[in-house]
Amino acid sequence: MDTLNTIAYIFIATGMLCFIIILIDLLSGNLQQMMVMNFVWPITALYAGPLALIAYYKIGRLSTKKVMMQNKKMPSKQKPFWQSVVVGALHCGSGCTLGDIMAETILIFVPVVVFGDKLYGAWAVDFAFAFVLGIVFQYYSIKPMKNLSPKKAFIAALKADTVSLTSWQIGMYGGMAIATFLIFKHHLEASTPVFWFVMQFAMLLGFMTAFPVNWWLIKKGIKEVMK
Repeated sequence: MDTLNTIAYIFIATGMLCFIIILIDLLSGNLQQMMVMNFVWPITALYAGPLALIAYYKIGRLSTKKVMMQNKKMPSKQKPFWQSVVVGALHCGSGCTLGDIMAETILIFVPVVVFGDKLYGAWAVDFAFAFVLGIVFQYYSIKPMKNLSPKKAFIAALKADTVSLTSWQIGMYGGMAIATFLIFKHHLEASTPVFWFVMQFAMLLGFMTAFPVNWWLIKKGIKEVMK
């Protein structure tokens, strides 16, 4: 377990380092055109680490205010479709990630039991927090893009993100379930580094389940292309 804890600390520290690198780059004159993406990219780094760095410099840098002013074109016109889907999925995932972090931290001190089990209680609270924050992130993307009233923007956010964030959480729950029931065969406590290490991989599974769903949502025009 000591070795596993060490590995967990390394992965968590790597995620935090990548978070700092992206944040510094954003604040060094590379702010995103869409305000909410300035939160999405650093949050993504917390679980994706170096993968987030690659995605940020490969995709995210195409959507800075600086690039927009230089090219005088919308960056979404320049990106391959798959990259727009990646951004859409990560946007959804950032709300889920932040919600899960907040929920699990609270549950350390105030556990919730559902069906006689703290695990199911945690999943229920996780989903509630992820849903609320996911809708907030989507709201602040759709409202400025489409210049909608608050009510219409809220309805559009619900329509665009409910299926997307649900698909993400399904992947995340699947990852945590595999770790809990098949690998460790006991509940992982959120107060331990191993829990957050496993959560990093669970979030990557969330991305994998959300990616095809976001592809479909964007193709159908249900979800807007993220800039």
